[in-house]
Amino acid sequence: MKTFELKGTVRTDLGKKATKAERVAENVPCVLYGGKENIHFTTTISDIRKLIYTPEVYIVNLDIDGKKTKSIMKALQFHPVSDKVLHIDFLQVTETRPVTVELPVKLEGLAEGVKAGGKLSLEVRKLKVKGLYTQIPENIVIDVTELALGKSIQVGKVSVANLEILNNKNAVVAQVKLTRAARGAAATAAPEAK
Repeated sequence: MKTFELKGTVRTDLGKKATKAERVAENVPCVLYGGKENIHFTTTISDIRKLIYTPEVYIVNLDIDGKKTKSIMKALQFHPVSDKVLHIDFLQVTETRPVTVELPVKLEGLAEGVKAGGKLSLEVRKLKVKGLYTQIPENIVIDVTELALGKSIQVGKVSVANLEILNNKNAVVAQVKLTRAARGAAATAAPEAK
């Protein structure tokens, strides 16, 4: 898993007025939980831009006033109108406690159904997995070379070493859909076969 370095400053004032002042100063209020106590801190918008506007999942190496911790980004709040980042929750990770994250799905290979005129469709872009942070990959790679026309891959058929997939087992991850051109070719081929 990729790592991301982030510096923060501990917050002493935690009220609405102080939080609003931080946001006006282009800072983002954050909280780190999962340790002995919750740590409230702020960071700048420019520092977190590459962390939040990406499909990648990172282990965040937090440096809050010199105190270093490993964490993952757990929750993110945006303003409903302006889309500014309002708040971020980070979860402290350890090598013994499993964490739950959403990993991007990456399809690999040329499906048999695509060669036959179908269209490959990725139905689920991210899968929720649970495991130790040291064993979580950057993404889940699914090989689709054997996927025939009209067939699909469900979550139950996907497995990742040392991780538990938490999505519904019957949910479709990827499928090869029949296109109009493929339907037309199949319809004209059927009367000729008779």
